[in-house]
Amino acid sequence: MAPAIGTVRVFENGAALADGLAAFLCEQAERASAPFVVSAAGGSTPKPAYHRLAEAPYKERMPWDRVHWILGDERFVVPTDPASNFGMICDEMLAHVPAPKGNIHPVPTEGVTLDEAAAQYEAELKRLYGADQFDPARPLIDVCLLGLGDDGHTASLIPGQPVLEERSKWVASVGHGRPEQRVTLTYPALESSRLVVFLVSGEGKRAILDQVLSGGSDVPAARLKPVGEVIWFADRAAAGRWA
Repeated sequence: MAPAIGTVRVFENGAALADGLAAFLCEQAERASAPFVVSAAGGSTPKPAYHRLAEAPYKERMPWDRVHWILGDERFVVPTDPASNFGMICDEMLAHVPAPKGNIHPVPTEGVTLDEAAAQYEAELKRLYGADQFDPARPLIDVCLLGLGDDGHTASLIPGQPVLEERSKWVASVGHGRPEQRVTLTYPALESSRLVVFLVSGEGKRAILDQVLSGGSDVPAARLKPVGEVIWFADRAAAGRWA
């Protein structure tokens, strides 16, 4: 049976998934002639892949000078906070590779309010994109990495929160639904992606992944309709019957 959304790539375990994702990102970036935009995800699943990208052979393969790194979402904490997605990505990868500073686009979280952070990040993304409106033929994001929560959330598109209905802003603040406040890309921004790659690992994610892939689910991740392709990178424990 084919999945209701996208295609599935199954890896034996988390280490194989990390290696596969690092290779995939290098391959995609190597093919690009123009600036290449990756929307990075936080969480434990992509963390080993970022670490692998900072090691041979991927560190030497990745065309760092033309890859831009943005964030799908961020907790409203300083970068040194253990909960910071940007802090984790720096520790695992960006601090150890020749990525130009101008190619790294963190969410501002210091000296601003939550709403100011969202507005400033939206302005940053519009500068990067070079326009104020999305052109379906020219996606903002080349590869959008996303996780899948037990409740079906992705980025900080959290069930029951007003952000799920936001269709004009590119970036929104999420003040409720989780212990910490967050800033997230909205559906319109995430959907302006050439490739969306969901990263799912562990037996604990098997039920929600099966629910989404089976179709008929209305959780936030299942509502994402990008202009490009959707690929699920799952380890065997999460993939279950889709392996």
